[in-house]
Amino acid sequence: MIVSGGYNVYSTKVENVISQHPAVSNVAVIATPHPEWGEAVTAVIQLKPGMEVTEEEIIEFCRAKLARYEVPKRVEFADSLPLTPLGKVNKRELREKYWKSAE
Repeated sequence: MIVSGGYNVYSTKVENVISQHPAVSNVAVIATPHPEWGEAVTAVIQLKPGMEVTEEEIIEFCRAKLARYEVPKRVEFADSLPLTPLGKVNKRELREKYWKSAE
């Protein structure tokens, strides 16, 4: 769960919405540091081969389906997402680079 500006945001709910976008192959939603809200909703997306989409398009897609506080404040694209030995996205590894740079 991400706590952003006093609101609870469930990453799986946001991931379920983003994964409905036709260009998205895989997605992880994580908390990243934010100076005003404490944590910000950030989506890291792996696109399907040959597909293109912008950060703005993903955010607009989410605005149509989520509450304003649930919409990602930041969208990043990755060639691949780190996986655990069980094949799930390793969110801890994704979060590390953001939180280390905030220290």
